Parts: sequence; C-alpha cells; structure tokens
Amino acid sequence: MTTPESVPDRGIDALSGQSATGADLIRDFVSRLPGKPGVYRMYDAKGDVIYVGKARNLKNRVSNYTRLWGHTNRIAAMIALTANMEFVTTSTEAEALLLEANLIKKLKPRFNVVLRDDKSFPYILIAKDHAVAQLVKHRGARNRKGNYFGPFASAGSVNRAINTLQKAFLLRSCTDSVYANRTRPCLLYQIKRCAAPCVNYIEKAPYDELVKEAEAFLNGKSQTVKAELAQQMEAAAEALDFERAAAYRDRIQAMSFVTQTQGINPQGVEEADVFGLAQEGGQVCIQVFFFRSYQNWGNRAYYPKADRSLEPPEILASFLAQFYDDKPVPGLVLLSHEIEERALLEEALSTHAGHRIELAVPQRGEKKGLVDHAVTNAREALGRRMAESSSQTKLLEGVQRVFGLPEVPQRIEVYDNSHIQGTNPVGAMIVAGPDGFTKSQYRKFNIRTEEIGSDDFAMMREVLTRRFSRLLKEQGERGEDNPNEVQAWPDLVLIDGGQGQLSAAKAVMDELGLSDLPMAGVAKGPDRDAGREHFYVSGKPSFMLEARDPVLYYIQRLRDEAHRFAIGSHRARRSKAIAVNPLDEVPGIGPTRKKSLLQAFGSAKAVSRASVTDLSAVEGVSTALAQAIYDHFHEGAE
Repeated sequence: MTTPESVPDRGIDALSGQSATGADLIRDFVSRLPGKPGVYRMYDAKGDVIYVGKARNLKNRVSNYTRLWGHTNRIAAMIALTANMEFVTTSTEAEALLLEANLIKKLKPRFNVVLRDDKSFPYILIAKDHAVAQLVKHRGARNRKGNYFGPFASAGSVNRAINTLQKAFLLRSCTDSVYANRTRPCLLYQIKRCAAPCVNYIEKAPYDELVKEAEAFLNGKSQTVKAELAQQMEAAAEALDFERAAAYRDRIQAMSFVTQTQGINPQGVEEADVFGLAQEGGQVCIQVFFFRSYQNWGNRAYYPKADRSLEPPEILASFLAQFYDDKPVPGLVLLSHEIEERALLEEALSTHAGHRIELAVPQRGEKKGLVDHAVTNAREALGRRMAESSSQTKLLEGVQRVFGLPEVPQRIEVYDNSHIQGTNPVGAMIVAGPDGFTKSQYRKFNIRTEEIGSDDFAMMREVLTRRFSRLLKEQGERGEDNPNEVQAWPDLVLIDGGQGQLSAAKAVMDELGLSDLPMAGVAKGPDRDAGREHFYVSGKPSFMLEARDPVLYYIQRLRDEAHRFAIGSHRARRSKAIAVNPLDEVPGIGPTRKKSLLQAFGSAKAVSRASVTDLSAVEGVSTALAQAIYDHFHEGAE
C-alpha cells in the first residue's frame, strides 16, 4: 500500500504554522492547493489527526469546507477543530483512495469510519517445502512453498476443517523435525488420521495421490473426489478386501461431513466475499462471509466506529477500502448496499489485487440470497451486541453504586502481579468498559528492580509508578477524554489484594498528585473462596457484597481475567529465560564452541566453575579464549 513517505516524487505538501483555525485556516490552504488528485489530513490544536479524506481535485474538495452553511453537525465540528492540514498529491484518484484507507487504518481519526478488530485470517496450507507434503494451519505472510486455501473466518473453523481433512486424506500435520526423528507411527496413525509416511507405512507415490485428492477437494471438486473413492470402495468390496473398503467408506463419510456442515453452499458462486450491513440505534454491524471453491468457509462480524449521521452506503464504502488494505481480494465482492463511486473502488481494488475485481449489489437469484443471509446475520449479531451492551451498562451502574463513583465508569483498570518465589516477576494491567474487555489496551510490566524479590507491595508500587508517570507525561492532567476515542484515564483502579496492597498503591498516587483517582482493593475471602471477597476503599471500613449480587460476579470476572493475563505473561517470561544460556553472553563463543563446552562440562554452571587450564583443554578453545571465559564468570571476584 502506498504511503506518503514512499512517494516523494509525487509531492508532499505540508503547510503548517497557521495561527487561524476552522474555515479561515482552510481558506488560506485552498489558495495554494493544486487541482490534482490526492489525500488531505486535518489536525486539531493538539496535533492529532481528526480526519483523513481523498479527492479527485484537492482544491475543489477542500474549498467545500470553507462554506459557512450546509454542513452536518459532524462536518461542522470537524471544521471548527481544524488547526492544521497536510496534503499528499497522487497520480490518480484510485491511488488516493488506497492511500486514504491506509492512513485511516494507521491513524484512526475520530471523524472517519474506522475498522476495528482487524485481525488477519487463517488459511489451510498444504506445504511443499519438504519431500512429503504437510497439512497445516497458516496465518501471516505467504512465504512458505505450497498451496494456500482460504481465508477461513476463524482459527476454530480451520481446525475443524483440518481435523476432518486428516480423516479423509490422511495427510501428515507434524513438523519437519518431528517427522525426521520418528521411529514408529504416532497417535494420529492409530486413530486413522495419518498414513504414517514418516515410517514408510505408505510409499511416496500413493501419498502424493492423497495430496492431489485433498487439493482437488479444497478446490471445490468434492463430488469428483467422492465419486472416485466410491469406485475404489466398490472395487475393494468386490475383491473381498473389506478392510480397505471400510477405509474408503470412512474417507467418504468424512468428506460428506465437511460439505454438510458448511451451511449455505452456493452452486453458482465459486469465489466471493459477501458483505451485509445492519444499522440500528447508532451502531453498525457488518457481516463478512467467505465463499471459496463453491463452499462457505465461515463468516465474521465487524463493528466499525462510525458517526451516527453517516448512512450505510458511506460506511460500507469506507469499510471495504480498509478491509482489503492488507488482504487478498477475490474476483467477486457482493454488497448489501449500493455505494457511491463503485467504479472507482473497483479500479482501486483491481490495482491493489493485480487482477480484475467486480463489486456487485445483486437484485435476484442465488447471489441475492447470499447477501440477504449476510444481512440477517448482521442484524441478529447487532441485536445480541446491543443486548449485551445493555447488560454491561447495568453492571457498570452497579460498580458505580458499590464504590460510590461520581459517574458510571467507562474504563476500569485491574492490576495483578505474578512470580515464583520472586523469579521472573511480572505486573499486569487489564482494561474493561462498556464493550467488555479491551484487550488492545492490556499491558504487562517486567519488574526491573532486581532486589524486589517476592515483595508484592514493591512490585505494585513499581507497576503503578511506571504506568501513571507515563500517563501523566503523554496525556497531561486528568480531564475530559475524547468520547470518540479510547479513554486514556481510568474511572476506577482495582488492585488484587487487601488493605496492604491498597495502601501501597495509594502512596504512589499521592506522590504523583493523583489522590482523587478512585481506587479499591479486592481481597480473596477466607480459604480463597470465591464469593467471600472483601473490598477495601480508602477512608471506609472493608465490606462484602451479597453472594448472588451480579456486581460481585462481574468483579470476580475482572479479577480472574487480570490473574489469567498476569500468569500468562509470567510464564512467557519464564520460558524465555529458560532458553537463555549464560554462555551466549561471552564474546567469542558461537554455537560450535558452546556445544563443545557443554559436552565437556555438562552445563553452563559447570563451565562457570572451570579453571583456565580445564577450559583450554576443550577442542576449539584457545588459552586466550579460556581466560576470557574465566574472567567473564569471575568478574569482580577477589
């Protein structure tokens, strides 16, 4: 995707240093703008991008913002907040559209439609960088040799498909290193999910035939493959080879299971993405269905951030450009709403994909049925989300009541620590709000102070000091947060611990001048029983909640999520530390010498205790290097 930095020859025109704001500032820019295609960015007084737009003619497009009437409330607010602008000219309007989508995804301006939850999609890969092909799940760059099939809507749908494909085609899924070191077949062979090529239970030619059948099946030729297997099953039965006939039968049943569980399987749509949009109560849901090889490979719901004043066609057009910014585009894209500049978007996506792309809004037939199905799913998903949001609002109102907060909290931060006898200590912060857990805001803190040991209070002080010192530096004093962006300051801080932990946390806040930030401690009950937690708030006696209070269950979920995240972060750090070898830090020791030293002494600890004479006796270790190794481990020793 093109970025401003990669096209200096097209001219980046950054005009800044203006003292005026709003329409007057924009009018000054217009007098110097070229009549070329390009992209413009609007900045507020803090230097944050508030809007990114594209234009066929920059001068004409931006001049529209200088009018003092005829704007929606959203556009009027955007103009009033504009304190600076930047412009990038492009060769074509299609190129401007692609650049606009890229910048919106990167900068997330408050007045644009912004795609959220933009995760990559998983694929099935039949890898052929080994003599014996491997069936695996793949996500990310396609840099392995082989054939890719997808995208699938989720990792779960890929895993189910791979499990069934293993039953039907008996392809290996083990890594190359495991494959190379097998001396007998693994469990997958025992449960009839692998042909065991690792121990030559199947020759290469028959195995390659299984690979071809699997690829044909994934390419939509399931009926052809099943017909061939049926013939082979009948031939085996006629030859009275009932065991082989039963194996063919099981493979046919597995393939039938795949095609039956795909839901809608269109007969006339080989490859397409289907987008269905539903809008209600100021919220939007877009369901995306993936059809490949005449099969439904799953769907995913998106909830883009969009202003209430925007109409569905405008939301859908902006969503599509961002959605395909880093994803492969099929030849056909079916839409639930007619969008403006459909031809322009087709041109841009075709340029991006390298092949012709068609955007269509079907009016009848099978394709119309697919779009209607997507819209129905979008409407139902949005209804569920709104119901969950209503329930979440009631829980947050309960939190406000329990802790005496001035307003319903929009951001709750929960802190916890994890370590084993002081080793590899990690602090963790999770964030929750009206939309549930905000995992993109989670943070982990590797404890830096070595002498802390297992002092939980000291760990909490370090975590909170680092967190809120940085927040003060980046956000300034606590104030009004932008309602269209992720809130930066918490309305409530929950500490996993009792009065001691809360006191340590409170001391940090007092030092930073944040004494008014609401905080509470959550201590586990006697015998660590859930439901008997004690809550601590500064200046008040500790209290408990009713055993069946929904707010109690909600706070337990918050605490458990913080605990889960802290333990996971600690385990990851511990695993990384285990893989670190002290010999890696010694200059002059590479993999070969390290291997020789470990073979000679058995462990890095034994190497650290060895004398210079013993070290120099190891093959490949000179006297000078032996002295360097000895000095490295005995530095500072008397």
